[in-house]
Formats: sequence, C-alpha cells, structure tokens
Amino acid sequence: MIFNTTYLCRRKPNSVKIHTTFDSFIHVRNPVVTIGTFDGVHLGHAHILSKLIELAKKINGETVLLTFYPHPRMILHPEDHGLQLLSSQDEKATLLEMAGIDHLVVLPFTKEFSRIPAFEYVRDLLVSGLRTHTLVIGYDHRFGKNREGNHATLLELSETFGYLVHEIPARQIDEAAISSTKIRGALQLGDIKLANKLLGYPYQIAGKVVPGDGRGRTIGYPTANVLPHFEFKLVPFQGVYAAWITCEGRDWPALVNIGTRPTFSLEKTITIEAHLLAFQGDLYNKTIGIRFIDRLRNEQKFGSIVELVEQIKSDIQIAQRHFNE
Repeated sequence: MIFNTTYLCRRKPNSVKIHTTFDSFIHVRNPVVTIGTFDGVHLGHAHILSKLIELAKKINGETVLLTFYPHPRMILHPEDHGLQLLSSQDEKATLLEMAGIDHLVVLPFTKEFSRIPAFEYVRDLLVSGLRTHTLVIGYDHRFGKNREGNHATLLELSETFGYLVHEIPARQIDEAAISSTKIRGALQLGDIKLANKLLGYPYQIAGKVVPGDGRGRTIGYPTANVLPHFEFKLVPFQGVYAAWITCEGRDWPALVNIGTRPTFSLEKTITIEAHLLAFQGDLYNKTIGIRFIDRLRNEQKFGSIVELVEQIKSDIQIAQRHFNE
C-alpha cells in the first residue's frame, strides 16, 4: 500500500462513505470491520487494511473502519493532551479512500463513552450499530472501560452474537516495524526521508496563505506564510526543506522554512514559509498543500542580507536535485 498522492488541494473524499451515526449504515452489506485511530494511514496499517479488503471480497461484503473523534486524549486529558497528529479527519478519509475502504464510521468520543463496559461496547456498537459480519483486529487491540476488552473478549462474545473474528498476528505487525509513534518521532527530528518511507507517501500539510511581513519580497524571494488548517497537525522540526506545493491543481517546486526567522526577528513564534520557484502571482487567502521531500539544513541566523541571499541560492541548487529526481 503506497500512496502516490497530491490529495490535499486536488480532491476530496467521494468514494469512501462517511457516517457519523448508525442511521445511514443500515444498507451496508456483510460489514467487515476494523477499529482504531489509524493516524496517518501509513504502511504499518497495510496488513489490517489489506486483510479487511481480502475478507470482504470473499463474502461479497463491504469494508468498514470504526474510529472516534475527538481523539480520546483530548477528552480524558483536556489540559495536557499534547496532541500532534499525522492526519486530520478529512485527510484520513481520503487516504482510506485511496486504500480502497468503503466506509468510515466516526463516532463522538466522550467521557461517558469511555466508561462503557466491554460487553456493551460489543453489543451496542459492533452488533446492533454496525451489524458486524467479520471483525479484523491487531493482536494488541483493547477496548471498553479501563481497556478491559481484548481479543479473548471478542472471541467469547462472538459465540453469543454470531460474528467472526480475524486477528492480525503480532509477527505480521511487528515485522512491519512501523507505527504512528515512530513516524511522529522522525518528523520531530526533521527526518523527512524516514517519515515518508514509513508513511508510504510524502508527509503533507494543508493550510491557508496568510499575510506576512513581506520581507522576502524585498530581497527577491517572496514567501507564502502558511497557517495549517488542522490545529493539531504535527509540524516537522525547524529547518529548511525541499517540498512540492500544490495549489489550484498545479504543483510547484519550493523551499519551505519552518522556524522563527532569526535573521529578521527575535520572536520565538514558529512559522511556515514557502518560496515557490518560478512562481508569479498572488497566493493570499488560497489553500495550498505542502508535500515535504527532504530537509536541507538547520535554520540559522545570518550576519547580513547578502549572506542570506547567497545561502538561499545554494539551497535552491541543492533542492533542484531532489525535484529532478
């Protein structure tokens, strides 16, 4: 499962059906269901999603991913959740569409929901709500109040409620050695190449171009200041990156600076600025997507504008090799 995607600005989910209640779910045929956050929908999720599709084809069924929003940590630890996610709900839906999933069920996560016992979770959500034919889960899946439910619970209750359980063994998941946590760690260190390898596609941020101080234009390198749409989106570690920018159906090679612009300012606010190569026009208030390719260097403070301009020229030459590849 490798995504060749420029999805952020070019398309919205249309094949995957999104459900926020069970009312629209009544006509789904032989639901083959998996459950989880699936943040980033990366290569580590491939075993589960592939098995979901394989089993659904065998029984003329439809694939279903059950997830919850807001993220449980936002509800259980509202003052200290420190949430940084790889994908928004819209991005997740599009990635699931590309993976071939038929239905995404997004149910609200509340404190009351977190207290539901495992038996009621299975009875009310999986059986009454989703009418699950087959459940596909990882070996370490836990659910219900105090995470009391596990694979053994699901097997025991399957005899009562008549669904099938297919477990993805530890060996298959561990062999992939990929997790959302590992990808977040790579991004927080600025290791874009590793993050992209584990994701199966370039890490991306979508955002609106907002006014900046216009200083880049005065030195011949105008930048678009990008405000991410998703407030909990993980922003990679500070530095200068080679990236592709997607806007209004077209791709542009670009340099992207993430940092505090120390040459011009003493402020510590981190911004995202993109300089699109060979671009002429106005991007203000437009939505753009940034696809990160590689990190070129650390952000640094220069002694003069001349030094900064010379470094930007060098950055462009290095970045051009990535674009040519």
